[in-house]
Amino acid sequence: MRSDVVKRGIERAPHRSLFKAMGLTDEELDRPLIGIANSFNELIPGHIHLRKIAEAVKAGIRMAGGTPLEFNTIGICDGIAMNHSGMKYSLPSRELIADSVELVAQAYHFDGIVMIASCDKIIPGMLMAMARLDVPAIFVSGGPMLPGRFRGEYVDVKTVFEAVGAVKAGKMSLEELKLLESVACPGCGSCAGMFTANTMNALTEALGVSMPWNGTAPAVYAHRIRIAKKTGMQIVKLVEEDVKPSDIMTKEAFEDAIAVDMALGGSTNTVLHLMAIAHEAGVDLTLDDFDRISEITPTLAKLSPAGKHFVVDLYEAGGILGVMKRLAKKGIIHEDRMTVALKTVKELLERAFVARDDVIRPLDNPYSPRGGIMILRGTLAPDGAVIKVSAVNGVTVFEGTAKVYDSEEEATKAILSGEVEKGDVVVIRYEGPRGGPGMREMLTPTSAIAGMGLDKDVALITDGRFSGATRGISIGHVSPEAAEGGPIALVENGDRIRIDLKAKRVDLLVDEGELEERRKRWKPKVKPLKGYLKRYSELVTSSNTGAVYKF
Repeated sequence: MRSDVVKRGIERAPHRSLFKAMGLTDEELDRPLIGIANSFNELIPGHIHLRKIAEAVKAGIRMAGGTPLEFNTIGICDGIAMNHSGMKYSLPSRELIADSVELVAQAYHFDGIVMIASCDKIIPGMLMAMARLDVPAIFVSGGPMLPGRFRGEYVDVKTVFEAVGAVKAGKMSLEELKLLESVACPGCGSCAGMFTANTMNALTEALGVSMPWNGTAPAVYAHRIRIAKKTGMQIVKLVEEDVKPSDIMTKEAFEDAIAVDMALGGSTNTVLHLMAIAHEAGVDLTLDDFDRISEITPTLAKLSPAGKHFVVDLYEAGGILGVMKRLAKKGIIHEDRMTVALKTVKELLERAFVARDDVIRPLDNPYSPRGGIMILRGTLAPDGAVIKVSAVNGVTVFEGTAKVYDSEEEATKAILSGEVEKGDVVVIRYEGPRGGPGMREMLTPTSAIAGMGLDKDVALITDGRFSGATRGISIGHVSPEAAEGGPIALVENGDRIRIDLKAKRVDLLVDEGELEERRKRWKPKVKPLKGYLKRYSELVTSSNTGAVYKF
């Protein structure tokens, strides 16, 4: 066993002594040592209950003859970090999470690893470590939150963000907002819609690195505990059969994950994260792969923020395997690849079903013939940009006047004060991976625009990124970013910008001669940085490569 290096032989008597100091017996040390990377904390609704999940995983490991050893890593709630300097630390935490899991796993030579997390950067950080370590591993989450109820309607955290704009516009009272904020998020779990957290959780199942139903079973359901126990039992089998992430995280697996993402109309953040995970797995994945697969994948579901359904509805409808079963009929899914269930995708799909056609639409009645994410290029984004077309309300061409802001705070203040009007294109720059640093999510300004009823009449373009809860004409991941001197750094107030979703272009309608003069005058915006953000800004690559570290 891999763990023999820390527990076998005369030379390891001191090591065994230290294990025994923690209460382990000789019998436990003779078994496979299974590390449990748990991101439990009291800071994130999706993580507050993960101790219970971990105990269920441990029970499964013991039932199967293994010895569980739990350790922790960090986590940040994007919703709480939103619209202030705290969001600068969210995406950078992904690399720190991956590194911390790697450090502990390599130091202890675990025979296998179970990774427990629920939310935005924590899930991809865990999966990056999984790919990097290439030790038998399974991911399990704490599951999605149930939606709340407000005056007879289902609501979630996105509703509260948009309500802020409604209050500013005089469409909602402060008393109504207070009541809404108290009921919108009714308990533990990752926020109830198909935002980044639940999209990433769904994609772990599509990739084949988590057990069936892990992607959708609600946090408060007993099914979630059963999944955790089965995960614990299954990791011991993976160790016994020496099935590693490299056997599962193939190019075909990533393509299937992209297809599921497109069918669900998932978060744009998955572009960043899937490319980063693929990078660790040694799989070549580019923006072109996302666009190619999106073109042939129908949008079969519209969950919040794009539609009225929530993840619990997807669970009732048949879950991720239900979506994959429909996509397989179109020949999009690679059915012969292996999963951590030690079954092929084809074998799993034999038992899959769709119980609600209103949630997972039939192939002959999709919401859209193409997927939910589109890659744009053009004079404003020569290296690419990303838009969640599934959350755009019927607009295919938009041309407007640029109003330029060098930070999210400036833009939010302008929007809420009424400075932004119909026909404007809000440009938020110096918010990219390097320039932010940290590539903040722009949920507050996009929610304010939507809450004020301007989501069809105002576009937003940024070298930052968007929450999975964003809707409207919102273009992010603009590359090259402003900090690298990309065209977005040269935009001035009053410039005309044209967005053409049919042509997949976003163009700055300014003469090249004028742009060249602006390039000569441009100087990099220097921000005083220290600590982790300083190191991050010096090491991180562009968003079109997944915002991974340079090596």
